[in-house]
Amino acid sequence: MIGKKMEVALNEQINAELYSSYLYLSMSAYLESLNLRGFAHWMRVQAREEEGHALKIYDHIIERGGRVTLGAVEAPPTEWDSPLAVFEQVASHEQKVTGLINELVDLATSENDHATRSFLQWFVDEQVEEEDSANQVLEKFRLVAAAPGGLFMIDRELAERK
Repeated sequence: MIGKKMEVALNEQINAELYSSYLYLSMSAYLESLNLRGFAHWMRVQAREEEGHALKIYDHIIERGGRVTLGAVEAPPTEWDSPLAVFEQVASHEQKVTGLINELVDLATSENDHATRSFLQWFVDEQVEEEDSANQVLEKFRLVAAAPGGLFMIDRELAERK
């Protein structure tokens, strides 16, 4: 049985993951408006991944005998200064999510909830991948900053994301 404090915190994380999904979908729409379909595709894949994270936590709560309670998801921004600004926000946002996951691990440890602590290890590992993925795109931006057509080369590459 999951403890009440852990249940509340995991429900809050479901909301954070759904916000992440909504944020990336908004970013996708912005990038589509710039006709950067590869960038937009990358964001749509990311949005689906974040929704999957929310459902993974949802299932864990239920499997542990808890109750999922969904709250309102905050509206994300809809405009950015540039595609680079979008990915700078992605990198920053993923660092924030890493902090939230670390707080959940700390709570599970303090609550002696070994099952949730074990469950959360997947998210700890996933956040390493998430931060790296965003940083790789940012590095590509920096490498092609002065190269004509560089943005479109990255766009083409990001269109290949599965």
